[in-house]
Amino acid sequence: MSNESVPPPVFALPMFPLGSVLFPHAYLPLRIFELRYRTMIEDVTATVGAREFGVVLIERGTETGGGDVRFATGTVARILDARPLPDGTWAVTAAGMRRVAIDGWLPDDPYPLARAADWPDSDEPDGDAVARTISRLRSLLARSSEAGDQVAPSTIELADDPSIALWQACAVVPVSPLDDLALLRAPTAAARLALLDELIADADMVVSHRLRGT
Repeated sequence: MSNESVPPPVFALPMFPLGSVLFPHAYLPLRIFELRYRTMIEDVTATVGAREFGVVLIERGTETGGGDVRFATGTVARILDARPLPDGTWAVTAAGMRRVAIDGWLPDDPYPLARAADWPDSDEPDGDAVARTISRLRSLLARSSEAGDQVAPSTIELADDPSIALWQACAVVPVSPLDDLALLRAPTAAARLALLDELIADADMVVSHRLRGT
């Protein structure tokens, strides 16, 4: 038997490019008004089974109108609730499930569609290290709130499972979308945790200067 690892299967996935990153184990509320994405939600919700679509960060362009350029790392979102509204739009609540790598893009007809493959972590994060990082994150959130920033509450409830809690911490750390993308595409959980620590330290230094008025 060969010891070579078998690459994950590639599958077609409807895609929703956004100006923000969705992490596994984070929630995504959407108000969908563009016709192409209304069609996508109608198709996805009509399918028996997973009710899933992908979310990727837009590299260049905007969320509406098409013609955008997209990054090649994303997250599978599973629809928890989808309601058509009287004005023809949809109110959708979805949850991030797992990370995917985009293998290529298919024609946007009638909505974006990609070839994707699951991209799981190859390791598990150290639970004690995750707990220490979350403690620093809570301190940052409290100080950011004191500085007047709109951030998640420092008392936000996170999972007991270190792997899930690490993803959830990435979802609430107050950093830029490109920093979020770097967290999402970190090659291992250990690398993601190390990067999260760096981002928390950098953000805390900025908030400390603002609170001191310097």
